[in-house]
Amino acid sequence: MNNSMTKPILFFTVILLLFISCKEKNEEEKEIDASVPVTLTSIDTSAIQSFIDLNATATYLVKNVIKANATGYLNSVNVAVNDYVSNGKVLFSIKTREAKVLGNTINKIDPSLNFGNAIQVRSNTNGYITSVNVQQGDYVQDGDQLVTINDANSFAIILSLPYELKKQVPIGKIFSVFMPDGTSVKAKVQKFMPTVDATSQTQSVILKIMGKQDIPENLIVKVRIEKASSSKTISLPKAAVLSDETETNFWIMKMINNNTAIKIPIKKGIETENKVEILSPNLTRKDKIVLTGNYGVADTIKVKIVKN
Repeated sequence: MNNSMTKPILFFTVILLLFISCKEKNEEEKEIDASVPVTLTSIDTSAIQSFIDLNATATYLVKNVIKANATGYLNSVNVAVNDYVSNGKVLFSIKTREAKVLGNTINKIDPSLNFGNAIQVRSNTNGYITSVNVQQGDYVQDGDQLVTINDANSFAIILSLPYELKKQVPIGKIFSVFMPDGTSVKAKVQKFMPTVDATSQTQSVILKIMGKQDIPENLIVKVRIEKASSSKTISLPKAAVLSDETETNFWIMKMINNNTAIKIPIKKGIETENKVEILSPNLTRKDKIVLTGNYGVADTIKVKIVKN
């Protein structure tokens, strides 16, 4: 091979080697410059409270059954299901068989006797009619059940309370009761039922609604129970706290300079839906903690801070 052919080949070989070298160098630089994009947060020193919402049921504890006070025919029926009745209201009137047959005859002989007047059956409470078992003209006997009334004064919220939370629900304490439609009312703890459910180990607690009640019977509501609270504390957003698979060890990723974060073990305290109390180490407002981009990273990482 002559020199004229050798020079071009060497030239292209050198160019090719330079191209490969530059490419490898660029790839190495990219690898070195690689960093995890993260967002940061800082501590919160406002009060933190831990709640649990428990199911409860609206109900009437007392259901009064009004019975016939004589044997005879129902002369009038003055109520229907869902009616609200007051104590003393006349619900029914009963005419005995004798009064129905002989009343007019005897009254003609001596009108002052008023024989044959209907016997009135009155309500003995304030409340709502839930069932009417008879209709006008029926023949009833003394003691027959005529109507059932939910005693308005017995309306209550029945909470099924896990026994381990009993200390958080003392007699007289006021709790918030949340309805499915988003509204809420206040209710006061009145008393505990004397038994515990054998299966669920929950105890029924009676709460009385404070103020006006407009809650239908059998509605399932939620009662918010405070499990723990702290007025002076340090907390972080829940996303900033990491854990192992068994959730026995917890840590955060803390910035030590503008582009490096390291793993810092922590001890948790109260935990809410979106915050976690940090008992140790003692963090300050100057500390910057990784909020996003912290999952599955090494103990020390290079980071690139991005804005939220």
